[in-house]
Amino acid sequence: MIEQNIVNILENNSYAGRGIIIGTSGDASKAIIAYFLMGRSSNSRNRIFLEDGDGLLIKAFDESKLEDPTLIIYSPLRVLDNCTIVTNGDQTDTIYEYMQKGLSFEEALRSRVYEPDAPNYTPRISGIVACNDQSFTYKMSILKKQSPSSDACQRNVFEFNACPGQGHFIHTYLGDGDPLPTFTGEPEIISLQNIGDIDDFTTMLWNSLNADNKVSLAVRYIDLPSGQWQTRIVNRNQ
Repeated sequence: MIEQNIVNILENNSYAGRGIIIGTSGDASKAIIAYFLMGRSSNSRNRIFLEDGDGLLIKAFDESKLEDPTLIIYSPLRVLDNCTIVTNGDQTDTIYEYMQKGLSFEEALRSRVYEPDAPNYTPRISGIVACNDQSFTYKMSILKKQSPSSDACQRNVFEFNACPGQGHFIHTYLGDGDPLPTFTGEPEIISLQNIGDIDDFTTMLWNSLNADNKVSLAVRYIDLPSGQWQTRIVNRNQ
């Protein structure tokens, strides 16, 4: 698979939906995680990211305008020991709870399926970063409807070793449409070689997302030698 420029990918997709980026800085000193939301409806756009201890929460920006919170209000990022979990739904909590019991990322996801939001049947995308002695590995997963004629869930898990200046990107939709076309294939390989510091990268990602549809973005850099992290959040509504 060819390494791509994340800016080009985002600028050429007016509606990627929700996206997860995981990878390594060019100097191999940091694990990089990013998660973004896009929205077409007023309910989807009425959201913000907030820091919550070592994790993140999604809240309604205007509580009086919140309609159905079922699939849009959740914790997109949680930390358990040396692992950072990032997902596009409440499967964040499922993964966290399973791992607390000594079970695996994969076992947790076997208990979940795609979202029940017909006709889109939005995939559940998830990622986990496991840091260990100045290095890390990561996994990405997508749970999606197996075919238009079946309710079966197709579960794909991809496992990667950290590679300096490289990352992977997975998102829910290939573009706009009705119904929305589901992401296909493997996570896209992206270059993280010359992205600058956390503020540079956050600005670059936010500016690359479609101006009409972007809602919120969170970026986290984990310093591998120390285990300390920095987080940046951008909300359209703030």
